[in-house]
Amino acid sequence: MTLTNAQCRLASRPTGLPEASDWSYLEEPAPEPGDGEFRVQVEYISLDPAMRSWMNAGRSYVPPVEIGEVMRAAGIGRVIDSRHSDFDVGDEVYGVFGVQRYAISDGSGARRVDTSLAPAQVHLGALGISGLTAYFGLLEVGRPEPGQTVVVSGAAGSVGSIAGQIARIKGCRAIGIAGGAQKCAWLVDELGFDAAIDYKAEDVRAQLREHAPDGVDVFFDNVGGEVLEHVLARLARGARVVLSGAISQYNATGAPRGPANYMQLLVARASMTGFVIFDYADRYAEAAAQLAGWLRSGELRSREDVVRGDVEQFPEVLLRLFSGQNTGKLVLALEGER
Repeated sequence: MTLTNAQCRLASRPTGLPEASDWSYLEEPAPEPGDGEFRVQVEYISLDPAMRSWMNAGRSYVPPVEIGEVMRAAGIGRVIDSRHSDFDVGDEVYGVFGVQRYAISDGSGARRVDTSLAPAQVHLGALGISGLTAYFGLLEVGRPEPGQTVVVSGAAGSVGSIAGQIARIKGCRAIGIAGGAQKCAWLVDELGFDAAIDYKAEDVRAQLREHAPDGVDVFFDNVGGEVLEHVLARLARGARVVLSGAISQYNATGAPRGPANYMQLLVARASMTGFVIFDYADRYAEAAAQLAGWLRSGELRSREDVVRGDVEQFPEVLLRLFSGQNTGKLVLALEGER
């Protein structure tokens, strides 16, 4: 039986929000594995804000996706053919397989996932790159101390929701900034944040004065732009600002907005540090074990926003990240082959 591979490829570099014309959808025979390779049927595709920056030309922490290439994406799938000594048919594996139904891998960057520990989609969220980003960004870069105030922007997203919970686990006061009353209620009522600020309906600076009267010790920023400026104005002395992302700027058509009040870093004797999760690759197992322990104990909760569909629906599902439609980790679950 010949398998048909469906692929979503980058057709042009977007200006602003990606449009349908920026993508091409192809169907072709699925590739066969060679010696030292295995073939994966992709079951879950991770959708992340960083995907938008990968679509742009220019210098970044990873090379851009080139025109005509399959869109880069992490995923989880099942090995269906193997000529690799370390991977067997039936293994559930994680890897950067791209937005396609079938992928070939030589094992580089791939690893088995234990679906008895947690469902596959959790290994893309709390036990995947999202959880690892929150873990290392907060604990290694932010370095919170018990009793300190930690503010997280994009707090209802896949990274922010984990970062705020880790702050709470470590004995800090956790304040989330999110869009909408429902998301803010979820942060406080279900995840245990001490407070949440609805940036769509509330005065962020006024709310920060109320919830962080002594200032912000650690700011874990996933948003950038205006929200970053609001928090810079409330930094405590010696504060650490962690630059994890800037989703408010990814679709900007003009020059990116920088913090006009960056001198608040000087006033507060504070630091602002960017980091890339790949720099901690040799410690992933350590962090994953700790995150899994917190999940088992109930100290940490995960939430996956799973959209069921096909490869062809990837472009429209991706836009949910930028319209505020998703809560937690956004995942596209591929239906069986048509």
